[in-house]
Amino acid sequence: MGHKILDAKVQEFINANLKTDLHSLLLKKSPFPEVSMQEIVQQIKGKKVAQKKFPYLLKDGIIFPPNLNLEQASSQATAEFKAKNLSGKSFVDLTSGFGIDAYFLSKNFEEVTLVEQNSELLEIVKHNWGIFGRKADFINENLEHFLAENKEKFDLIYLDPARRDSEKNKKFLLEDLSPNLLEIQDELLKISDQIIIKLSPLIDVSYLVSVIKNIAEIQIIAVRNEVKELLVFINSNKEKEETRITAINLESEENVFSFHYKEERSAVSEYSEPLQYLYIPNNAVLKSGGFNSVSEKFALKKLHPNTHFYTSDELVESFPGRILKVEIIDSKEIKKGEKFNIISKNYPLTPDEIKKKYKIKDGGTGYLIFTQTQKNKIILRSV
Repeated sequence: MGHKILDAKVQEFINANLKTDLHSLLLKKSPFPEVSMQEIVQQIKGKKVAQKKFPYLLKDGIIFPPNLNLEQASSQATAEFKAKNLSGKSFVDLTSGFGIDAYFLSKNFEEVTLVEQNSELLEIVKHNWGIFGRKADFINENLEHFLAENKEKFDLIYLDPARRDSEKNKKFLLEDLSPNLLEIQDELLKISDQIIIKLSPLIDVSYLVSVIKNIAEIQIIAVRNEVKELLVFINSNKEKEETRITAINLESEENVFSFHYKEERSAVSEYSEPLQYLYIPNNAVLKSGGFNSVSEKFALKKLHPNTHFYTSDELVESFPGRILKVEIIDSKEIKKGEKFNIISKNYPLTPDEIKKKYKIKDGGTGYLIFTQTQKNKIILRSV
């Protein structure tokens, strides 16, 4: 894509069509001889994604890449969070992609290197960084070739392996990613003591601990309770037994929850029937697998080994998740046509089946929780 896309009239057309149906737009002929309608639509899509995902790029002169690159890029919220406590002299992003993570990480490093095998994508990133006056060493190579030729050491290595195969199918296991992290970890540790790897939110925490050496920390990052990514922090001085698991829910007021992986294996939960308060962990905490650690750290009792709901008579305000004051009710107390937010966990019926059975609707401010304790199935209502 040439810089003809940045022509003032082309940009004016793009901005005027941000709300136009893109399918109908693609059927029309481009009003500009040197810019195709496909290129125009690509920029419109990019601006629409940027409005929610990385608003700092809503600036004159920015060029957006194809959809797949936008989809794989980190959000501004997660990238800013990653950059908070990282600094040093030299930093290299070995799979820079659209460069969102690299942009925010680069603020705290003197020397920045971006490695990207897609030459067109790298040119877009180089152009965009120029708009912000940000400098870096842009290297158009694949990661393996760069590592084979590189003689430098870095304070930090960052990489976000490709999670799709040649047919665009999603992949999750480390050996299926590109690059294969299990094959290159030792090589990476030769050129940096600190490595950060961004991985899919679907990957299993215990699996990571079992296959990657020297993990200092695994961070599970959610935004407004949707888990977006896992970050693996590898430190050459750390042993596996010291691995810390941290659950973060950005853009919420909830506290960060953290525990050592070995603590969870020795932690023990106590059980109880529902007391005054019900605690529902946020999705980052659920992803962490620290179910017994939650019980111990907050002095809460669980309802059932497989439910992951907690309870207490005293309010624990620091809990990372939703807290409801509840009462046990009989199903006969549910009135036809009432509105509730319905939660079903470790219960035979789904929320949709519950709505149909009791003829109730979604909505309102109250909650109905269908679950089970160690004794039996129960229905809880928020009060």
